[in-house]
Amino acid sequence: MSEPNKKHLALVTGASRGIGASIARKLASEGFHVLVNFASSQEKAQKVVDSIITAGGSAELCGFNVASSQAVDEAIERVTKAYGVPVSVLVNNAGITIDGLLARLKDEDLDKTLDIDLKGAIYCTRAVSRGMMRARAGSIIQISSVIGEMGNAGQSAYSAAKAGLIGFTKSVAKELGSRGVRANVLTPGFIATEMTQDLTEAQKEVMLRNIPLGFVAEPEDVANVVAFLASSASRYITGQVIGVNGGLYI
Repeated sequence: MSEPNKKHLALVTGASRGIGASIARKLASEGFHVLVNFASSQEKAQKVVDSIITAGGSAELCGFNVASSQAVDEAIERVTKAYGVPVSVLVNNAGITIDGLLARLKDEDLDKTLDIDLKGAIYCTRAVSRGMMRARAGSIIQISSVIGEMGNAGQSAYSAAKAGLIGFTKSVAKELGSRGVRANVLTPGFIATEMTQDLTEAQKEVMLRNIPLGFVAEPEDVANVVAFLASSASRYITGQVIGVNGGLYI
């Protein structure tokens, strides 16, 4: 494991559990000083920070609500002033899903989904892009979903938000590429997290039949791809949609 360097900052939103927590740990193991974002689960986020430090990495809490543009701007300004450098890597992982048929979709549920899953990522990307452009370097990684590519009955709002991330990121890649900033999207399939633990055995069986590789991924499978996109090994990759889905969507 490389020596943690606070001159290389990585911000992971929604990092208190699941995929976000795994990404935070992985980036810390790669030498980044990781800003572990949370909105309300401070205790869980602190456990992620503690686990990183115990493993010899470097991390700190960075609490703010991604759905508030003011909170995002203030947090990014605070961090960059504290360290004197811009965020090098942004992972927009924060997201929610409120399932339900379109005919029963409530306005407030639609607003909340778009505010966090899509607008939150836009706010964070906008905030870090200024420093990245000045530094002429940076990697922006959006955690979308296979549902944003293939759709799913009962998840119209979630699908719209996650699909929106794809179009947004392609535009960002074209806009910021000349300044050395890269932007890519990951579209995870079924991942073994708290969100999939509630599925019945029958639902899991149906799901597995549709996955050519025949198993559900672990959060680390997503984190490994994020680490690659955060590194110079991916320096010629931008504007891409990378599926981590076991072949569920081909």
